[in-house]
Amino acid sequence: MSRESKQTEKKEEYPLLIAQDGSLKGQRWSISRALVVGREGNCDVIIADRQVSRYHARFTPTNEGVILEDMGSKNGTHHNGRELTSPVMLQDGDIVAVSLAQEFLFLTSDSTMPLADGAGTLGRLMIDLRSRRVWVNQQQVSPPLSAQQFKLLWLLYEKQGQVIDRVELVATVWGEEQSAGVSDQALDALIRRLRDRLASLDPTHQYIDTVRGHGIRLDNPPA
Repeated sequence: MSRESKQTEKKEEYPLLIAQDGSLKGQRWSISRALVVGREGNCDVIIADRQVSRYHARFTPTNEGVILEDMGSKNGTHHNGRELTSPVMLQDGDIVAVSLAQEFLFLTSDSTMPLADGAGTLGRLMIDLRSRRVWVNQQQVSPPLSAQQFKLLWLLYEKQGQVIDRVELVATVWGEEQSAGVSDQALDALIRRLRDRLASLDPTHQYIDTVRGHGIRLDNPPA
């Protein structure tokens, strides 16, 4: 292997930060060095939002992994839905929200092949739970699904063919504590957005079927 090939291979192994919901949606950064996120123009990741501090948060790669820390921001940094009070070592698939203005997905490497992580046989829709990536008809969903869309799809994927009722759907996506305040309209809107994302890659098949009076199920035909 040439020196250039080795360097390319090494680069692909760097952890990734992928913007999800927010103004930067779809953009990605390789964490080969410390990345500072903030509103200031000399930050590595710039979020032009007044809710974001000038220097808000920092991602620092170490031999053990990537450390996330808040840099004394006014509106806080959230790790998997909880406000950060001290530095934390990130795990594959973690969700980081900067002042609730911008959401990021953290991946340990730029893996591009699905691991077929999940229940049942492989179909036209495949999910890799480790990297939270989704493929439809051999095409990767990009930008990645939002955290709520992914939770919904993963539940259906785990129980392929089974009808999941609305109570279980809401509890899985929003959590038990918040489920009481979630309206039918909010769930319907989420399902509709997820259907639209899947249809953009495969308009010939509706993967999420509604069983009236019972719930929804995943219809995942063989690849």
